[in-house]
Amino acid sequence: MQKNRRTFIKNGALASLAMTAAPAAANGLSISNLSIPDGLTILFQGDSITDAGRARDQYYANSTRGLGIGYTYLATSQLLANNPNGDFSIYNRGVSGNKVYQLANRWKDDTLNLRPDVLSILIGVNDFWHMVNGRYDGTVERYESDYRDLLNRTIKEVPGVKLIICEPFVVWGGSAITERWKAEFPAYQKSAAKIAEAFKAAFVPFQKVFDEALKKAPAKVWCPDGVHPSPAGAHLMAKAWLEAFNKLY
Repeated sequence: MQKNRRTFIKNGALASLAMTAAPAAANGLSISNLSIPDGLTILFQGDSITDAGRARDQYYANSTRGLGIGYTYLATSQLLANNPNGDFSIYNRGVSGNKVYQLANRWKDDTLNLRPDVLSILIGVNDFWHMVNGRYDGTVERYESDYRDLLNRTIKEVPGVKLIICEPFVVWGGSAITERWKAEFPAYQKSAAKIAEAFKAAFVPFQKVFDEALKKAPAKVWCPDGVHPSPAGAHLMAKAWLEAFNKLY
């Protein structure tokens, strides 16, 4: 009887573990597409959210310190772990504070010379934020025009490059977010979505990701200031980015 009881408890515990593990796998980072070409060069571009404290002197591919500590690092680690023989070269060239025109100023060295097969861009929050705080006189029209010019230049210089356009996002309830964001920032998000459609890019709907997350926990869990994600927020971003990447292949 004692033995049967121990067997029952053991089997019950294993069943419980299996049940909890399944959702964890389903909700975790994943990259399941097995037709990803070997030898890809993948480049992440953007502002501080992409930069995430990367070491500027660690500029070579797949560098732990060079990838920063944000969603770029998490997505890269998953790609490399699940494709150990893929011979991928993955770079982070995000620069804190950048707006679209500042990407353009460094585009040759930080993008075109790397000849990426996949180019991911997350840009837009500073184009709005710096305008609000008086550090920039840009408009949503300039944001979209500069962005389109940048991508036209890219596809001319790097034919065949696959694009991932990430939606600039705001996490409502963050300490830096005012009512003005609700009224004006969505126009920048709409522009990013239009650009993604026009250039046949994969689109990462980060706003939806964080809006859904806010149903589970407040902004301080995901993105305390409403702009720069926490580790939990970076995890959500990496997962959404990988889902968009999967659609390319």
